[in-house]
Amino acid sequence: QVQLVESGGGLVQPGGSLRLSCAASGIIFSIYTMNWYRQAPGKQRELVAGISSGGTTNYADSVKGRFTISRDNAKNTLYLQMNSLKPEDTAVYYCNARYRSSSWGQGTQVTVSS
Repeated sequence: QVQLVESGGGLVQPGGSLRLSCAASGIIFSIYTMNWYRQAPGKQRELVAGISSGGTTNYADSVKGRFTISRDNAKNTLYLQMNSLKPEDTAVYYCNARYRSSSWGQGTQVTVSS
């Protein structure tokens, strides 16, 4: 059974940084495409960043140059380093694992506010 557990969210001031983690179990982590999505109140869930099994990354335009997605296959863990955070980055951030099917974590809240 696939289990994805996010951590690292919290309250941060504008311009600050956070590092999200997603610990995966129940899957052969290295073959999965891994993604970070986010959903702000009243908005649709959107793709923030993705990383393929081969390490190719992609980012939403809104986070390019500020966020970095990475993975540690030895630790079965996905990361999202978020720098220069803005109030509009406030959302629940979800980890997603995709191979032949798609699995989701429970989400972690990120709030950017002064």
